[in-house]
Amino acid sequence: MAQRDIAFIGLGVMGFPMAGHLAAAGHRVRVFNRTPAKAEAWAERHPGRVAASPAEACAGADLAFICVGNDQDVRSVVLGDAGALAGLASGAVLVDHTTTSAHLARDLAAMAVQSDVAFLDAPVSGGQAGAEHGRLTIMVGGEPAAFHRAEPVMAAYARAVTRMGAAGAGQLTKMVNQICIAGLLQSLAEGLSFAEAAGLDVDQVVSVIAQGAAQSWQMDNRANSMLEDRFDFGFAVDWMRKDLAICLEEARASGASIPVAALVDQFFAEVQQMGGGRWDTSSLIRRLRRPADGGDPISSSP
Repeated sequence: MAQRDIAFIGLGVMGFPMAGHLAAAGHRVRVFNRTPAKAEAWAERHPGRVAASPAEACAGADLAFICVGNDQDVRSVVLGDAGALAGLASGAVLVDHTTTSAHLARDLAAMAVQSDVAFLDAPVSGGQAGAEHGRLTIMVGGEPAAFHRAEPVMAAYARAVTRMGAAGAGQLTKMVNQICIAGLLQSLAEGLSFAEAAGLDVDQVVSVIAQGAAQSWQMDNRANSMLEDRFDFGFAVDWMRKDLAICLEEARASGASIPVAALVDQFFAEVQQMGGGRWDTSSLIRRLRRPADGGDPISSSP
């Protein structure tokens, strides 16, 4: 694949390795991060240049990628005189990997058209490990022509890149993903807790049921760490609550019923109250291990 001039904005736990994969693939990468030290740290490890603003990072770029925190963060790096749209030239493609609301994706797509820039909403699934190993799943909304230009570039850090429809469809698909994960995690936490209370050999239980219909990615990748009470890694509870808030808002607007997701969101709120905002989402099992009097969890914090 031909080398491209690429901007990457946002170098958190996901964006840092994703931008690194682009540089390793031979693309000419210019990065921006709102905390400059992270951009400097990235440039020490990867070939590429550090920009002083999103607009500077995007100047001359064929494609620009964003991976920040929430709707407000995206607006802050895209809009304004120093924003990405101000720096992108006519014909460029702007790709947002942030998990945001669908209405923001549609708004940005409309604004991009005014600048003769194509926009793709492209949230990812696979977590920090997926980003580091280049194994993310990317669900994309936007026009086919822009998707076909960006797809081979995103392949540097993805195992699957799929266009789901028009602008906003990528974000809506990511909401489905998060709704499903919430229910799976709670069910896994309850199942493991039940097995412990019943006095079963829980490791044996997991090895058996993982061969049947109960098998899931969460079981394969999180059951052991849940049993070991380890949660200082992975996708944080704070981030999941942000995502579920988007899901619940969209469900209210569309009239969809997602009662399990709403209930699990409140369970995650309890984990936050226990001091687990930065714990992996599999820490849902912690609230099931609390004493009956509602005191501190039985096990120590990670």
